[in-house]
Amino acid sequence: MAQSMGRVGLALDNAAAESFHSVVKVEYVPRHAFRTRAEARLKTATWIADFYNTRRRRSAAGGRPPIEFERTIQEARARTDQEGRAA
Repeated sequence: MAQSMGRVGLALDNAAAESFHSVVKVEYVPRHAFRTRAEARLKTATWIADFYNTRRRRSAAGGRPPIEFERTIQEARARTDQEGRAA
């Protein structure tokens, strides 16, 4: 993990984290009842791993889920590497 290099109070430093926490607070937590904190942690972590990171579409990724977006990037890099070796 790297420490932020921005100035104190710079809003963009925390934009991604704030966006993620907003989604958790709006889309997941209000729709579920948890008996204990441990249950809340486990179910929230499962939701993040199974849905948020794999299937939820992101506007920043062209409307694709992160897994698909990352696969596209890796394929493009592989093609670029192959083209560079062929030249």
